[in-house]
Amino acid sequence: MVWMATTVPQHQVRWYRSFYFRIGFSFVIFVVALIVAQSVIFSYNIARARPFNLRPPNTVAAIVAADIGAALTQDPDLDVPEYVAREYKQIQPLYVVMKDGRVASNRSEALADGIRRSAEAVLAGTTFSRGAEPRIEGPPVVMAPIQVAGELRGMAVLPPLLQGSPVVRDVGRILSVPGTVLLIVATTVVAAFIFAPARRRLQALEAATVRLGAGDLSARAPEGGGDEIAHVAGAFNRMALDLAARDEALRTVDRLRRQMLADVSHELKTPLTAMRGYLETLRMADVDLDAATRERYFETIERETLRLDRIVQDLLDLARLENGVGAMNVRMFAIGKLFEHVVHRHEHEARMREIALRVSVADEADQVLADPDRIEQVVENLVANALRHTPSGGNVDLRATADGSTVVLSIVDSGEGIAAEHLAHVFERFYKVDAARATSANGSGLGLSIAKAIVDRHHGSIQAASVPGRTEFTIVLPQDSSVDPSMANG
Repeated sequence: MVWMATTVPQHQVRWYRSFYFRIGFSFVIFVVALIVAQSVIFSYNIARARPFNLRPPNTVAAIVAADIGAALTQDPDLDVPEYVAREYKQIQPLYVVMKDGRVASNRSEALADGIRRSAEAVLAGTTFSRGAEPRIEGPPVVMAPIQVAGELRGMAVLPPLLQGSPVVRDVGRILSVPGTVLLIVATTVVAAFIFAPARRRLQALEAATVRLGAGDLSARAPEGGGDEIAHVAGAFNRMALDLAARDEALRTVDRLRRQMLADVSHELKTPLTAMRGYLETLRMADVDLDAATRERYFETIERETLRLDRIVQDLLDLARLENGVGAMNVRMFAIGKLFEHVVHRHEHEARMREIALRVSVADEADQVLADPDRIEQVVENLVANALRHTPSGGNVDLRATADGSTVVLSIVDSGEGIAAEHLAHVFERFYKVDAARATSANGSGLGLSIAKAIVDRHHGSIQAASVPGRTEFTIVLPQDSSVDPSMANG
């Protein structure tokens, strides 16, 4: 048996159905969602803060100075440091320098010495000579006077917001914990949402592979979806289906081989048994055989020897034909002449049994492109088989017609027919049908198998059709380029 290599079509995955695109797209979506969530958290915390977090520093300083001045007006003994730490803890760093020397802040960091000296100088009305002013590094400091009943009592000081300032640290602190938690949760959701389905499908594919490797040829992987995993599963299923078909074919071949060996052994044993029995009888010294009996025994041994030779020769011919060994002499010949040769060969037997051998050849089918010797072997076998099973007074018809680029040869007899359950098996080696079509003593049981092999070598077909009282074998031979030139001797 020759296995034909098949090319598996390559499937191009649409970009929007690609497994990799889905992973990348889902990752981008979740990253965007994470950023949006963090922005929402940040906006929420900003919204909860006091409104001056969103105002310019000059405005914030003025508001704080006015607020502290109002508080001192109502309570001259106000604990300014405690008030500032309590009321302004959620805004940017703030310092209050009082005229009596107290310094209050909403942060634990100390006020820069240059800023403090500058605020104290403003409160004391001190003026500095050129070049003696307190040195303040960086952006300008915002100050606002705190007045009580028109009297300057202190200064509200907002130092510049530098990178890494407490406000930045506060924002980082606001985002760090919930952001980390959200990142962990989002990563888990991403893993579950994106990779869990793919993991289940890959596990199913792995399980099918393990089952197939263990010998379960019915194992199949789910092919749902249109991405690369689905295509891999589809390729796996096609491979499994092909392996199952090959396994079934091998089992069938093995079964046929065993059956053929049994049939060959049986067919060879029959003549060998007869020959052995007669030879043992002839070798018995105490058995006195007359000349006629002895001659009949030798004739039987000779007949069985010839039968054994025919069986072996037919087996060799069948093996050569089925394996394409040996060239065939393909040429144009007259099918009418071939029919005449076969009819003349069986004319005496037909006349004795009053069976009519009739030949009909259409003009357009008279010339046939094939191996005449092999086609005659086929026709001879079919006619001999038809004569064996046609009752006296019946008829056997040999016909040739043309059908397009083919020639159709038909051998029709008026015998009792072949039962329907046996009709599909008549071309098998040594197949035994009912008593009406059983292999006769003159045949090897391989004639129809050889006929089919010859027709197959011509790239044609042979079929049998039968009803009670009519059996027809039809041979179709191509007459165009489908006839393989390599069959010719050259």
